Amino acid sequence: MARRQSAITTKSRNPAKPPDAAPRCGLCGKKGNLRKTECCTNWVCDDEASYVAFSYARNSCDRNHRRFTLCGSHHTEEHPGTWQECAACRGGFETEMYVHFGTNEYNFEKLANPPSFEPKRCESLRRGDQPRHGWLLPARRAILV
Repeated sequence: MARRQSAITTKSRNPAKPPDAAPRCGLCGKKGNLRKTECCTNWVCDDEASYVAFSYARNSCDRNHRRFTLCGSHHTEEHPGTWQECAACRGGFETEMYVHFGTNEYNFEKLANPPSFEPKRCESLRRGDQPRHGWLLPARRAILV
């Protein structure tokens, strides 16, 4: 007796979802209220208007990329070429800051081969701190770094 083959259906119970076309901030991953950076045209949160002056807060993706990366600095200073190969950018910062600005979390693309350096020691604190902008607040006094 011949068996009848049943038709095989190709429909999936869970069809694949279409790819999410909405852009996300390249730094924090949020959607909505985004803009492209002027320097590298990556999507970033359009949140600089919420920054409070002199708060030294690091909660603005747009501001952080523009002010604390070689990419942002290169564009602001109107240097020619790419920031990765810019001699003016390399000479415009001490080596520690050049490496920090090229490799920190506010970059979309990190500096490929950062130069090595011997960390400088802060005499008043007697320790080697990663250079950063803002204030260090040791006991009873503030030091601008």
